[in-house]
Amino acid sequence: MGSAAQSGPAFLVGAADIASCNRRESEATAKLLDSIAGTVFTAGDHAYPNGTAREFIECYGLSWGRHRTRTLPAPGNHDYDSSQAGPYFNYFGSNAGPTGRAYYSYNLGAWHVVSLNSNVIADSWGAAQEEWLRADLKANPANCLLAYWHHPRFSSGKNHGNHPHVNALYKILYQHGISVLISGHDHVYERFAPQDPDGKADSKGVRQFLAGTGGAPLYKIGTVKPNSEVRNTIAHGVLKLTLNSTSYDWEFVPVAGQTFRDRGSTACVGSNKNMK
Repeated sequence: MGSAAQSGPAFLVGAADIASCNRRESEATAKLLDSIAGTVFTAGDHAYPNGTAREFIECYGLSWGRHRTRTLPAPGNHDYDSSQAGPYFNYFGSNAGPTGRAYYSYNLGAWHVVSLNSNVIADSWGAAQEEWLRADLKANPANCLLAYWHHPRFSSGKNHGNHPHVNALYKILYQHGISVLISGHDHVYERFAPQDPDGKADSKGVRQFLAGTGGAPLYKIGTVKPNSEVRNTIAHGVLKLTLNSTSYDWEFVPVAGQTFRDRGSTACVGSNKNMK
């Protein structure tokens, strides 16, 4: 999957952990998307509780589903609760990448973006994904790179916390100078300062956002991890990124009635590291 680069800024907006049929929060976050242009990302767990075909149609489909044609998703663990994510692949079609694989890349403005599958790490699919990722990033040495998947490498969330099983992917991203990583799984919003794969502050490291605020019930914060800069457990909302040619702006946009916001801007890391 890919698209031609464009001039000027591009916009990427979305969240993870999104829709249950008996909750109104997913419609509230979908209303935010109604007024924000650009590509929609999702970082997993689209339809609760089990990612069934019915839940995709009746829960996700009636809210975020109206933006399906501009959505480029990544799967979560709840999506895999039904038929190895069969309903997920059927619902999103070619936008989800090759069926059964669920990792792919595309260009957005001056940026190269990779959507990855954090559910298939400890098997042959995981090894194939790592090989594919190295090749893809080598073939697309953009100065500004971004990735998203479901399970966060680092998280202060009380329910799940850090996920070392994705560290091999994180190391590959770090080696290639990726600027931004977006995850979900913990139903919180959290922003980290740039870090290396060991969780040490590094100005040339990866800035990770957790955006598990798409509509599922929010969680609490547990032990605050090193380099965690901002945390939110009260407001559902979406993460909006403005992708400029050499920098990016981020903004957490809350649903109506909530006031928490987080915004900032910084330069891309660039692809000037030694590839390993």
